[in-house]
Amino acid sequence: MRLHLITVGDPRLAYARAGWDEYERRLRRYHKVQVTRVAGKTRTQESEAVARAAGRAPLVLLDPRGRQFTSEGLSAYLDAQALGGIGELAFVVGGPEGHTDELRASAHGLWSLSQLTLPHDLAMVVMAEALYRAATISAGEPYHRGG
Repeated sequence: MRLHLITVGDPRLAYARAGWDEYERRLRRYHKVQVTRVAGKTRTQESEAVARAAGRAPLVLLDPRGRQFTSEGLSAYLDAQALGGIGELAFVVGGPEGHTDELRASAHGLWSLSQLTLPHDLAMVVMAEALYRAATISAGEPYHRGG
């Protein structure tokens, strides 16, 4: 499956850039990965840029109203999407103001990383690591050590 990771902006903090780079690199062993950084001065502009970047790919927006997954649940979700014929999913980390209602309504799904509010940079790293962990679970590899 192709994973299109769309973020509003780049990770700014050194730890986040390093974490993003590491997990993006690891994720590429399991999926075709495309990364797109978008910008906008308003939430509407950001959401429009996200929609353009995603093209026809179904959107999975990181959003506090979304579904929370266990690592195994995320792995099963990705496997089910692939088995259902979805060849690409676009995962989106929005800007500080979140997504517009219009973008949210058009999304294939909403994913909440946590009930906590995470800084933008950290949300990017957590998303990339969670997708990598899900891929290793699907592949039956030992990275994931659930209990």
